[in-house]
Amino acid sequence: MAEKRVLFVCTSCDRFKAVDEKTGLWAEELAAPYYEFIEQGAKCDVASIKGGAIPLDPNSLAENYTTDHVKRFHQNEHGLKDKLEKSIAIKDAADTYDAIFLPGGHGVCFDFAENAELIALVEKFWADGKIVAAVCHGPVGLCGPLTPDGDPIVKGKKVTGFSNSEEAAVGKTDKVPYLLEDKLKKLGGRYESGSDWTPYAVADGRLITGQNPQSSLKTAQLVVEAFQNCRLSY
Repeated sequence: MAEKRVLFVCTSCDRFKAVDEKTGLWAEELAAPYYEFIEQGAKCDVASIKGGAIPLDPNSLAENYTTDHVKRFHQNEHGLKDKLEKSIAIKDAADTYDAIFLPGGHGVCFDFAENAELIALVEKFWADGKIVAAVCHGPVGLCGPLTPDGDPIVKGKKVTGFSNSEEAAVGKTDKVPYLLEDKLKKLGGRYESGSDWTPYAVADGRLITGQNPQSSLKTAQLVVEAFQNCRLSY
């Protein structure tokens, strides 16, 4: 991945819409891929829907979720903490990167799905033959974009994302606009999943998705493999 450039796009939403409960970006889902790509020689930038400071889900910073990647984030290794404080607004994000990566956190359920600028950016990456990746709830951002032929980009593709059973386990089934597993299937995606809370990620050519926070590193590793193995057309 030397000299490759990856654009992360994160949520700007810090609360659930139906209840007064904090949410945001799930830290591991950005930190693990970011450090994996950096270590592989890539350059990474961080954008968000609104730009500026990206809200972090406080639960993702709890001790039981503080992975080595999150610890590195807290130490501001490779400037990741700074990039979260001064993220690029999606309206200013360029399509001059080699891959786009959408981390999750429940915040994306409320500001990814119908954001025209994000949809247009993902469509451009896809049409240009670049890598499109997402993890956990991040695939919400894959539910709106279409291929140049007018089909959902997930149609007929192997995909995964936060499962119905995982959503139920965290008590959020009735707090999100829709269940991601159901939505991906409705759009024609060939949804797959592993056991709850275990790493599971799938690649279907240039489309790469991961199931849950525990899948963050594996999703990133599949992106690295895609750069090595896919015949990219751009």
